[in-house]
Amino acid sequence: MEHHGLSTTMRRILLLINCLILAVGICGGPLMMRLYYVEGGSRVWFSSWLQTAGWPFTLIPLAILYFYRRKTEGSNAKLYFITPRIFIASFVIGVVTGVDDFLYSWGGSKLPVSTSSLLLAAQLAFTAIGAFFIVKLKFTPYSINAVVLLTVGAVLLGVRSNGDRPEGVTSKAYILGFMMTLLAAALYGVILPCIELIYLKAKQAITATLVLEIQMVMCFAATVFCTIGMIANNDFQAISKEAKQFNLGEARYYTVIVWTTIIWQCFFVGVIGVIYCSSSLMSGVMIAVLLPVTEVLAVVFFRENFSGEKGLALFLSLWGFVSYFYGEFRQTKKQKNKSPKTEMTMMHTESV
Repeated sequence: MEHHGLSTTMRRILLLINCLILAVGICGGPLMMRLYYVEGGSRVWFSSWLQTAGWPFTLIPLAILYFYRRKTEGSNAKLYFITPRIFIASFVIGVVTGVDDFLYSWGGSKLPVSTSSLLLAAQLAFTAIGAFFIVKLKFTPYSINAVVLLTVGAVLLGVRSNGDRPEGVTSKAYILGFMMTLLAAALYGVILPCIELIYLKAKQAITATLVLEIQMVMCFAATVFCTIGMIANNDFQAISKEAKQFNLGEARYYTVIVWTTIIWQCFFVGVIGVIYCSSSLMSGVMIAVLLPVTEVLAVVFFRENFSGEKGLALFLSLWGFVSYFYGEFRQTKKQKNKSPKTEMTMMHTESV
């Protein structure tokens, strides 16, 4: 993967920024979705649509980057970098993302926020497996340890949340919601390595502009898929009626809708940004490690119980996070130590 003109320091800064953007999305997205359902929202296709409908916001940074290129390169600046091959691949992954959004929204309509931990746990495991087979990612003892710890911690939360079944949700609907959530996790675990594969097979420099273009096409395709679902389900006609019956009032209904699209867009931008700066596994680890934060916020805003199991999961998640980054630090240090030796060997060979 070629990172156009990026130094190691710049990549780390970009990684930090994308991690912060991802944190906003992964912590805020599930809470906003749950708020929509708790306060009277019931349109699953509409909730799915909101997850990617914020794709036009991506045009803002793309426009800024274009004008910057115009300033530095003049009239030679390219308007876009995405090729037809990358566009088609991104569109297909986007449609699959739309399916994943629907599965996740359906599960989210039946499960409390704390139960989304099972989704996050399974997603990390599937991402690790998918990254191994799809992009041939090499595991280290530290990354394996992180995956195991994060998965155990998150599964512990999910398994112990069966007593948190929302009022009005039948046992059958609750179990079906669990299954849909698991399926969504499996699907997203394949999507992340596929995005990384696009970068690897791009046959061109992977710039920030190209990354944003790929993300925009994916979200656009997912939105088109969910729009078709909304039309078939007559969701557009039901929105005004649902807004009037919303528990927080009509004005706040639309406020929730707008902020939901913005926050979910942060999630998608953050995910592909982390993959760009690091790997799909790193993206999966970040999603899993932010789980305890989502749990705490769910306790604060929705008054969900914070049991001993949740405290233990918090500890395991933080342990896994530290393990992964310690492994990354060790690997980077090894590569730096090898570089001078390689240079010395080459100089010695040349002199001989």
